[in-house]
Amino acid sequence: MTVFEGSFTQLQGCRFAIVIGRFNDLITGKLLSGCQDCFKRHGVDSDPPGGQVDYIWVPGSFELPLVARQLALSDRYDAIICLGAVIRGQTPHFDYVAAEVAKGIAAVGFQTGIPVIFGVLTADTMQQALERAGIKSNKGWDYALNALEMASLMQQLRQGLPTSNNAALPASLASSIDTQTVL
Repeated sequence: MTVFEGSFTQLQGCRFAIVIGRFNDLITGKLLSGCQDCFKRHGVDSDPPGGQVDYIWVPGSFELPLVARQLALSDRYDAIICLGAVIRGQTPHFDYVAAEVAKGIAAVGFQTGIPVIFGVLTADTMQQALERAGIKSNKGWDYALNALEMASLMQQLRQGLPTSNNAALPASLASSIDTQTVL
């Protein structure tokens, strides 16, 4: 049996995009710093001019899925990170935005086969968001680490998966299907 597992060291030639929501930029800026620190410590050149990472700013979290989809369809990136912050207010707006952003980001990955990391903090208060963006820990680091692992894993899967339609079947069953004649 073959085991596939992403690594954090075999990333030469990998390209990443980070899509950042400008709304709540106090939070998203800190998340971005966490991503950049993780990339740097894992040997990824995150400097904007000519590095392995492209940065795209959008107005807010709601716009993240659309831009992530365009980037994924470009076939330039091994993984895309979407950074945003949606903080609960006095109206149901939070619920609508958070749900649609989550669905949209998940759909991009399913539709394109490119890993799209959900890096959108959803918090009840600004204090909670700040704690997750650097006061207690920086979730941006985790999001970048997820992108590194998924980019590596997807490369392995593309290179190492059998091409047979029976690849998901046990070998004994697959060989019996291949040798049977259907009348």
